Amino acid sequence: MRSNRRPPGLADDLVVNPMFTQDPQQRPVPRDRFPTRGMLPDTAYQLIHDELLLDGNSRQNVATFGTTWMDAQAQALMAETLDKNMVDKDEYPQTAELETRCVRMLADLWHAPSVGVPGVSTVGSSEACMLGGLALKRRWQERRRTAGLPSDRPNMVAGANVQVVWDKFFNYFEVEPRLIPLEGDRLHLGPAEAAALCDENTIGVVGILGSTMDGSYEPIAEIAAALDGLQAGTGLDIPIHVDGASGAMVAPFLEPDLAWDFRVPRVASISTSGHKYGLVYPGVGWVIWRDQAVLPEDLIFHVNYLGGDMGTFTLNFSRPGSQVVAQYYSFLRLGFEGYRRVQQTCREVAINLAAKIEAIGPYELLSRGDQLPVFAFRLKDEVTNFTVFDVSRRMRERGWQVPAYTMPPNREDLAVLRVVVRNGMSSDLAALFLADLVRFTTELEAQPGPHVAATPSFRH
Repeated sequence: MRSNRRPPGLADDLVVNPMFTQDPQQRPVPRDRFPTRGMLPDTAYQLIHDELLLDGNSRQNVATFGTTWMDAQAQALMAETLDKNMVDKDEYPQTAELETRCVRMLADLWHAPSVGVPGVSTVGSSEACMLGGLALKRRWQERRRTAGLPSDRPNMVAGANVQVVWDKFFNYFEVEPRLIPLEGDRLHLGPAEAAALCDENTIGVVGILGSTMDGSYEPIAEIAAALDGLQAGTGLDIPIHVDGASGAMVAPFLEPDLAWDFRVPRVASISTSGHKYGLVYPGVGWVIWRDQAVLPEDLIFHVNYLGGDMGTFTLNFSRPGSQVVAQYYSFLRLGFEGYRRVQQTCREVAINLAAKIEAIGPYELLSRGDQLPVFAFRLKDEVTNFTVFDVSRRMRERGWQVPAYTMPPNREDLAVLRVVVRNGMSSDLAALFLADLVRFTTELEAQPGPHVAATPSFRH
C-alpha cells in the first residue's frame, strides 16, 4: 500500500513564483487536493514545465526502444487529431480508413496471403500480444470442445527472456506459462527446447523477433521446423505467435530473405510496436493474423460503419487517433527505402559502438547489434572492483540512462548493460556516449576493490 506521508522537507503546497503569474491574488497551490481556484494558463504551464525538468532527457535514454523524435509535420498532424476518438469509426471514417491502410501495408510487408487479412491497431505491442495470445487460446478451446475434450488447462511455451507483457497475459487470461530457462550461451528460446515442452494443451509458442535482453532474434523458422517434426510424430498442430515488437519493423528492411513472418506456414499472428522501430511516438501497436480462420469470430465485435459492417477486436476502447495518423504519415514519408536507410543507419551505429566498447578493455560483448540495433555487454570475470550497476549510475551523471540488470533464469549470474540505438542516436551522439563511458570506466578501474553491489533483475 502506498504511504500518504510526504518526504521530509517537501512542502504541502506549491508556492508560485511572482515572476510566473500576473494574478496578484495567486495563492500557494495544493499538491494532492483540488485547488480552490484556478490560475492563468501560462502559470499552470510553467509550474508543470519546471517539475518535468527533473525527468531524464529522452534522447539520451539508451534504455528505451520508444521513438523520441519525429518530424514537425508529424507532430502537427498528431496535435490536429488528438481529439478524434479511434473507436468512433462512423464519426471519423477517414481516420478509420488510415488505420485500415496501415494494416494492409503491414500485411504486405509481412507476406500475408492477402492484404485483406484481419488486423488492428492497439495502444502498444503489449495489447497486440495479448490479442494474439487470446486468439490462440480461443481457437484451441474451440478445437478441444469440438472434439469433446477438456479445455480448462491451456498452456503456452516461450523463453524465459520474454517481455513482462507475457507474464501479464498468463495471469490475466489464466494460461499456464511454460518458460524455457536460458542455458550457457543460449540467451533465448531454442527450437528443440520449445518442441519438448509442447503437449495437447499447448495453445501456441511465442517466438521473439528481437529479445529485449540482448537484441537477438529467436530462430522462428527453426522453431517452426521443430514443431513440424512434433506434429509428424504426435499429430499435435502447434501455432506460433511472433512477438515482433521491434524486429518486425527492422528485419523486413534489412534482411528481406529471413524467414520469420507469414512465409512460415505455422505463424498464425504477428505483433509489433509502431512506437519502437515503427518510428512513431508512444503509443501505438499492431497485430495481424494470417487469415480469418485463426481469429475466432466470437472475439470480434461488429459496429455499424456508414451503413456497413466493421469488425473490431481490441481490449481498449477510447483512444486518440493521433498515433495511427502518425503511423500512416511515417509510412508515406519514408516508404520502404526510407525505413531501410533509417534502420541500416541505426544498425551501423550500434555495430560500431559495440566494437569500440569492447576495445575499452574490461567489457565483453554478448551481442553486437547486428540483428536488432541493440547490444548487451558485461564486465570480464577478472574485474572485481566495480560492477555494471556502478557503470550505470556513473553514466547518469552525464544524463545517459543505461540499464543494468541480471539475465532471467538460469543465467541470473550474468549481469549486463544494454544499449538501444534508435533513430536519432547519431554517430556524433554515440561518440559522446563512448567518451563518457571511457572516462567513467577509467575512474572506476582506479578505485579500490573488490566491490559488491545489489543486482536487480530487469524485465522490460
